[in-house]
Amino acid sequence: MTHHAPTPARLLPWGSPEGKPCYLLTDGSGPLSRVADIVESAQLGMAGDLMGHAADLLDDPRATSDQLRYLLARMGEALTDVCRIAESRGARLLDRADG
Repeated sequence: MTHHAPTPARLLPWGSPEGKPCYLLTDGSGPLSRVADIVESAQLGMAGDLMGHAADLLDDPRATSDQLRYLLARMGEALTDVCRIAESRGARLLDRADG
């Protein structure tokens, strides 16, 4: 009988409606893993776009406080996404190094 080590849970790049983390138990090659990879890529792309927008807005002396607050709120959301992605990827790297 072959005994395989259990595959660690993957932290997904989205939370539950209550804001709690969501995890996936998989070997990393299934359709939901691919969806998670696509979502991560989109989230990272949007965060990069926001950084460019922030640079433009901060260089604009006509930027209003409402515009800056809105940008800051979106950047906070993007940072939350990026931190979740980093945590998930870091955990998977550690699991590969241990395995």
